Amino acid sequence: MSLDLALSHRRGGFTLEATVTAPPGVTALFGPSGSGKSTILAAVAGLLRPDRGRVVASGRVLLDTARGIDLPPEHRRCGVVFQDSRLFAHLDVRANLRFGLRRAARRGRAGGPGLDEIVALLGLGALLDRRPAGLSGGERARVAIGRALLSRPALLLMDEPLAALDAPRRADILDYLHRLRGLTGGLSMLYVTHALDEVDRLADTLVLLDAGRVRACGPVFELMARPDLAEAFGAERAGALVAARIAAHHPERGLSELAFDGGSLWLPLLSAAPGSALRVRIRARDIALATERPAGLSSHNLLPARITALAPAGPHECLVVLACGATPLLALLTRDAVTRLGLDIGRPVWAVVKSVTLTGP
Repeated sequence: MSLDLALSHRRGGFTLEATVTAPPGVTALFGPSGSGKSTILAAVAGLLRPDRGRVVASGRVLLDTARGIDLPPEHRRCGVVFQDSRLFAHLDVRANLRFGLRRAARRGRAGGPGLDEIVALLGLGALLDRRPAGLSGGERARVAIGRALLSRPALLLMDEPLAALDAPRRADILDYLHRLRGLTGGLSMLYVTHALDEVDRLADTLVLLDAGRVRACGPVFELMARPDLAEAFGAERAGALVAARIAAHHPERGLSELAFDGGSLWLPLLSAAPGSALRVRIRARDIALATERPAGLSSHNLLPARITALAPAGPHECLVVLACGATPLLALLTRDAVTRLGLDIGRPVWAVVKSVTLTGP
């Protein structure tokens, strides 16, 4: 489901002015607290009426204040998952899930995964007779996601569903959410987060918000490699997100070879099967550049590249934008290094990748 929205809303000292166009898939609303992420999601869900605005989902008008259109939440075909889960405390897990089914039946919504399928997918079988008070945070999150899916939504809205979970539980739920994409086919998600690893793992489209304004909106792989946006992702994490596939495993060397359109990357041996699609983050701080092919390196990852742009990054550093095949990468160098090496746009270089972070499929 595609999503087009233009919203204007003022509340107290906060003003939201946001225009977003997103194709089907997972759209992440990313930004610091107070940037307007949850306000946008609430307006799409019908839980907040903006001062002015329009929301269109795959051609279906959900909101148009100029024309007096404001569909109630139950008619918008949106499933909503909140950070606090909002399960019915007096019902066990099975009954909470069946509530989603009953809601779908009342609205005449057919198709989609059934109860048994969702229970298996989210690992809820052992929890069906328990009530929310007896569940962990991760278990409650899985039940809330299952209930929302069983309501047969056309659009799944998720408002920081993992923010209250510890790292292992967050990783588990991210695995479940990724698997959902394959099971539910055309189901799109609008996903609110301030956690970059969740964006890396799930997003197709990224909407970068700051102080109620859309700073950038576009394909996640393109926006991650833009030097003018690097500081929004944090100095330690800024860099490129790369789509790759496992080309081969080399157990005798303890390595797996990943192929992408700029060459090959080598990681410690992975368990996923050859051919599996993966995403990796290459931080700008983890790339060194050489003007000639270096020898005698401990790093396995050496890539030919070409400089496409240079951008200042503070008083003493510079972000070097590289084209590695069709894949953009970022390298953070001192300005002194850029001068000493004579780096300029169009120059061929060798990128020494010191570390690669596997983010998931």
